[in-house]
Amino acid sequence: MTTTEYDVIVIGAGAVGENVADRAAQGGMRTVIVEAELVGGECSYWACMPSKTLLRSGALLRAAQRVGGTREAVTGQLDVAAVFRRRDYMTNDWNDDGQVEWLNGAGIDLVRGRGVITAPREVTVTADDGSVTVLTAKHAVAVCTGSAPLLPDIPGLRESEPWGSREATSAERAPESLTILGGGVVATEMATAYAGFGTQVHLVARSGLLGGEEPFAGELVAESLRELGASLHLDSGVEAVARTEESHFRVTLSDGQELVTEQFLVATGRVPHTIDLGLEAFGLEGGAWLDVDDSMRVLGADGEPVDGGWLYGVGDVNHRALLTHQGKYQARAAGDAIAARAKGHEVSLEPWGAFVATADHQAVPQVTFTDPEVASVGLTAARAEKAGYRIRVVDYEIGSVSGAYVVADNYKGTARMVVDEDRGVVLGATFVGQDVAELLHSATVAVVGEVPLTRLWHAVPSYPTVSEVWLRLLETYGRPEK
Repeated sequence: MTTTEYDVIVIGAGAVGENVADRAAQGGMRTVIVEAELVGGECSYWACMPSKTLLRSGALLRAAQRVGGTREAVTGQLDVAAVFRRRDYMTNDWNDDGQVEWLNGAGIDLVRGRGVITAPREVTVTADDGSVTVLTAKHAVAVCTGSAPLLPDIPGLRESEPWGSREATSAERAPESLTILGGGVVATEMATAYAGFGTQVHLVARSGLLGGEEPFAGELVAESLRELGASLHLDSGVEAVARTEESHFRVTLSDGQELVTEQFLVATGRVPHTIDLGLEAFGLEGGAWLDVDDSMRVLGADGEPVDGGWLYGVGDVNHRALLTHQGKYQARAAGDAIAARAKGHEVSLEPWGAFVATADHQAVPQVTFTDPEVASVGLTAARAEKAGYRIRVVDYEIGSVSGAYVVADNYKGTARMVVDEDRGVVLGATFVGQDVAELLHSATVAVVGEVPLTRLWHAVPSYPTVSEVWLRLLETYGRPEK
């Protein structure tokens, strides 16, 4: 057993952990990162990158088929095997040498193995070969261990060994048929990808699709999935799951219908990777989400930082916004806060400061890469009303914008702007349509910056682009007198 002292220990080398470590190292902290699997984590190998790669080829093919000239030129079908080969390239065949090289270049040490917090500022790491390394931290330990798919309590489900999100994004081929349980981002994206591959997809969702978005988003995605050939079983649930003699899945729905498919994907939510980390010794519940302040310090039941404030929980583990980009945003704040506190500097928790993740509360951007894409930021109309804002909702059909005519024949999509009537600023925006992901950052800037509508009138969109929808939204709202 060896013991090594650092300034900062980061448990988890996914995108979030890498960013915490990087910011701490840039702040002059001697930093080590602990990882039991691949450096780069879920996003690089089983989530963002492979899933978006699986979706991209089909989206491009359909986009070409929507435009006269390319429609006539594109006569072949999607080469599914080539899509999977491109996915393998994007994940570097699940080899993390390049990510390790980046850590080395950033001056961050790596210890491979399972890390457990065994004392204040102490992490014991057990490697695959059984060797043990004890790491001690002068200043902070950051838990960046992410989350895992939730398996609901359904008879026969666990025993049947269904796909989770990892299996869906790392599959070697497209199954002939696939049942998907869930109506959120993972479920709708994988339904889009596999339906595009020619798989017969059944999607089962108890409460419709994309329930956290504006209602029209789920409606347009459902319409598109049906056009791709998917069968949607909405307002339905799964009562039981069993394997057939052919090792297929027999899924019994709440209405008594039975679906028999080659594969079954469960995409019903996430649970935190906080079990078996030693958190119980500090008054925390293993396997539960971590409560944190805006600088990502873990809080105890009394609402105060645990044990003096050396423990941080960053990314999915704190359940603030289960998105890679939002976790990296938290990581930048946390890493900078750790370095500043270590140097004795004051770390303010005032909103929008250098060491806080204020945007987590009401300014989170998200893209669901279905076809059409769903891009949103800030509050939906329902959430804004629930929060007590006096709002006005403005909708506009994106297909009526000149730039959309250029993008696709018969472009279909909707934009919504939620306005705080008392302050004259945008609280939220949602775009549903082809290629709307690239519209989102303009909306994010407007929401985060609380840009008055009077000033937004002077942000002139280029012609002819889809961004002209901003002008149409403002015109529909009506020009303020000021």
